[in-house]
Amino acid sequence: MRSNNLICLAAIAFLFCFASCEKETEEFKTDTIADYLPLTVGKYITYRLDSTVFTNFQRTTEIHKYQVKHVVDAQVPDNLGRPSFRILRYLRDSSGTQPWVENGTYFITPLADQAEVIEDNLRFIKLHLPFKLNTDWKGNKYLANRAYASLYSFNNDDNINDWDYNIEKFDETASIGGQPVKDVFTIFVIDEKMNAPVTDYTVAGWRTYITEQYAKNIGLVSRDYIIWEYQPNTNGVGIGPTSGFGVKMWMIDHN
Repeated sequence: MRSNNLICLAAIAFLFCFASCEKETEEFKTDTIADYLPLTVGKYITYRLDSTVFTNFQRTTEIHKYQVKHVVDAQVPDNLGRPSFRILRYLRDSSGTQPWVENGTYFITPLADQAEVIEDNLRFIKLHLPFKLNTDWKGNKYLANRAYASLYSFNNDDNINDWDYNIEKFDETASIGGQPVKDVFTIFVIDEKMNAPVTDYTVAGWRTYITEQYAKNIGLVSRDYIIWEYQPNTNGVGIGPTSGFGVKMWMIDHN
């Protein structure tokens, strides 16, 4: 009788251990692309935008301030025939007192495990599943090695198609433009600099910094995209030219 009891206890222990192991190996369940990038016609997000440009033969740094609105306009096929969404962009003054002016379009193609954005003939993979810490992917893999070569005379975009995008942070509540926003995650791409801000005008300098934040049921809520290079004058006298741009934007309104 005692041996039978021992056998029963051993069997119960085995079943308990087996059930525990099964529980530990449950499949991770992630949110979907649509959860963090809702694309319904008529949806909009308005941002404050600080645009850094280099004027006066690229010797003067200026920051132009605007409001920019992104509106989901229609569902259309992309150049591969996949269902995509056309996004209209509108611009006005930073105080919001002037009427909106059309400022171009871009396209978002949501797929089962990623979201692609095509803007100015550049194709990015902006989001990728699973949505969890340290997920990484080659977000620029469709870009050419010097993707901005036709527009800017910098070398910051060497090997841009090999840059890693990484989900580095989740926040239950994050501050976006001074306002609390729930369920936000941060994507980090790159952070490199040399002599930036430029304090020694006799040597080269550069800054490359890219991060984005997305909020659940809203979409993109902030972006910081800086890529510029400073080159000293060949005679070493005066301020040399800086080639590149900077875009800093954060959500101020949405529907």
